[in-house]
Amino acid sequence: MKSLEELKKLREEALRNVQLRDTDKDIRVVVGMATCGISAGARSVLSTFVDEVAKRNMKNVSVVQTGCIGMCTLEPIVEVYAPDKEKVTYVHIDSEKVKKIVAEHLVNDRIVTEYTVGSGE
Repeated sequence: MKSLEELKKLREEALRNVQLRDTDKDIRVVVGMATCGISAGARSVLSTFVDEVAKRNMKNVSVVQTGCIGMCTLEPIVEVYAPDKEKVTYVHIDSEKVKKIVAEHLVNDRIVTEYTVGSGE
Protein backbone atom coordinates (compact mmCIF):
# COMPACT_ATOMS: atom_id res chain seq x y z
CA MET A 1 0.00 0.00 0.00
CA LYS A 2 1.59 3.20 -1.17
CA SER A 3 -1.14 5.78 -0.78
CA LEU A 4 -4.46 6.64 0.77
CA GLU A 5 -6.02 6.43 -2.72
CA GLU A 6 -4.99 2.77 -3.02
CA LEU A 7 -6.52 2.05 0.36
CA LYS A 8 -9.77 3.78 -0.64
CA LYS A 9 -9.95 1.76 -3.88
CA LEU A 10 -9.37 -1.46 -1.94
CA ARG A 11 -12.11 -0.52 0.52
CA GLU A 12 -14.59 0.29 -2.28
CA GLU A 13 -13.89 -3.02 -4.01
CA ALA A 14 -14.35 -4.94 -0.75
CA LEU A 15 -17.66 -3.16 -0.09
CA ARG A 16 -18.90 -4.01 -3.61
CA ASN A 17 -18.02 -7.66 -3.04
CA VAL A 18 -19.90 -7.69 0.27
CA GLN A 19 -22.93 -6.09 -1.38
CA LEU A 20 -22.94 -8.82 -4.04
CA ARG A 21 -23.34 -11.37 -1.25
CA ASP A 22 -26.38 -9.66 0.28
CA THR A 23 -29.06 -12.37 0.42
CA ASP A 24 -31.97 -9.88 0.64
CA LYS A 25 -31.86 -9.26 -3.11
CA ASP A 26 -34.42 -10.49 -5.66
CA ILE A 27 -32.24 -13.04 -7.44
CA ARG A 28 -29.75 -15.27 -5.65
CA VAL A 29 -27.03 -17.16 -7.52
CA VAL A 30 -25.54 -19.99 -5.43
CA VAL A 31 -22.28 -21.64 -6.49
CA GLY A 32 -21.31 -25.01 -4.98
CA MET A 33 -17.88 -24.56 -3.43
CA ALA A 34 -17.23 -27.86 -1.66
CA THR A 35 -13.99 -29.66 -2.51
CA CYS A 36 -15.68 -31.46 -5.41
CA GLY A 37 -16.84 -28.17 -6.93
CA ILE A 38 -13.54 -26.41 -6.37
CA SER A 39 -11.59 -29.25 -8.00
CA ALA A 40 -13.97 -29.06 -11.00
CA GLY A 41 -13.40 -25.31 -11.45
CA ALA A 42 -15.98 -23.60 -9.23
CA ARG A 43 -13.59 -20.85 -8.11
CA SER A 44 -13.42 -19.37 -11.61
CA VAL A 45 -17.19 -19.84 -11.99
CA LEU A 46 -17.82 -17.86 -8.79
CA SER A 47 -15.34 -15.15 -9.80
CA THR A 48 -16.88 -14.81 -13.25
CA PHE A 49 -20.40 -14.48 -11.79
CA VAL A 50 -19.20 -11.78 -9.39
CA ASP A 51 -17.41 -9.94 -12.21
CA GLU A 52 -20.30 -10.16 -14.69
CA VAL A 53 -22.93 -9.08 -12.15
CA ALA A 54 -20.73 -6.16 -11.03
CA LYS A 55 -19.91 -5.17 -14.62
CA ARG A 56 -23.63 -5.00 -15.43
CA ASN A 57 -24.36 -3.20 -12.14
CA MET A 58 -27.10 -5.72 -11.30
CA LYS A 59 -28.14 -4.48 -7.88
CA ASN A 60 -30.97 -7.04 -7.58
CA VAL A 61 -28.61 -10.06 -7.80
CA SER A 62 -26.58 -11.63 -5.00
CA VAL A 63 -23.83 -14.15 -5.67
CA VAL A 64 -23.09 -16.51 -2.79
CA GLN A 65 -21.34 -19.79 -2.22
CA THR A 66 -22.46 -22.95 -0.50
CA GLY A 67 -21.01 -26.32 0.40
CA CYS A 68 -21.80 -29.59 -1.28
CA ILE A 69 -25.02 -29.57 -3.32
CA GLY A 70 -24.96 -33.37 -3.52
CA MET A 71 -24.34 -34.09 -7.19
CA CYS A 72 -20.53 -34.19 -7.31
CA THR A 73 -20.31 -35.69 -10.80
CA LEU A 74 -22.17 -32.64 -12.20
CA GLU A 75 -19.86 -29.98 -10.69
CA PRO A 76 -19.43 -27.07 -11.00
CA ILE A 77 -23.09 -26.57 -10.06
CA VAL A 78 -24.93 -23.25 -9.90
CA GLU A 79 -28.44 -22.73 -8.56
CA VAL A 80 -30.48 -19.64 -9.39
CA TYR A 81 -33.32 -18.61 -7.08
CA ALA A 82 -35.83 -15.93 -8.08
CA PRO A 83 -39.02 -14.84 -6.31
CA ASP A 84 -42.13 -16.83 -7.29
CA LYS A 85 -40.13 -19.11 -9.61
CA GLU A 86 -38.74 -22.62 -9.35
CA LYS A 87 -35.07 -23.01 -8.58
CA VAL A 88 -32.95 -23.54 -11.70
CA THR A 89 -29.93 -25.85 -11.39
CA TYR A 90 -27.12 -25.44 -13.90
CA VAL A 91 -24.47 -28.17 -14.19
CA HIS A 92 -20.96 -28.56 -15.66
CA ILE A 93 -20.57 -24.77 -15.64
CA ASP A 94 -17.46 -22.89 -16.74
CA SER A 95 -16.67 -19.20 -17.15
CA GLU A 96 -17.98 -19.00 -20.72
CA LYS A 97 -21.27 -20.62 -19.70
CA VAL A 98 -21.53 -18.14 -16.82
CA LYS A 99 -21.47 -15.24 -19.29
CA LYS A 100 -24.35 -16.77 -21.24
CA ILE A 101 -26.33 -17.50 -18.05
CA VAL A 102 -25.92 -13.89 -16.91
CA ALA A 103 -26.91 -12.49 -20.32
CA GLU A 104 -29.82 -14.83 -20.94
CA HIS A 105 -31.19 -15.85 -17.54
CA LEU A 106 -30.33 -12.99 -15.21
CA VAL A 107 -30.77 -10.15 -17.71
CA ASN A 108 -33.46 -11.47 -20.07
CA ASP A 109 -35.23 -14.00 -17.82
CA ARG A 110 -34.67 -16.88 -20.28
CA ILE A 111 -33.38 -20.10 -18.72
CA VAL A 112 -30.41 -21.57 -20.60
CA THR A 113 -31.91 -25.05 -20.74
CA GLU A 114 -28.92 -26.73 -22.38
CA TYR A 115 -26.92 -26.15 -19.18
CA THR A 116 -29.59 -27.35 -16.75
CA VAL A 117 -29.68 -30.65 -14.90
CA GLY A 118 -31.24 -33.35 -17.04
CA SER A 119 -30.44 -31.59 -20.30
CA GLY A 120 -28.12 -34.33 -21.54
CA GLU A 121 -24.89 -32.81 -20.18
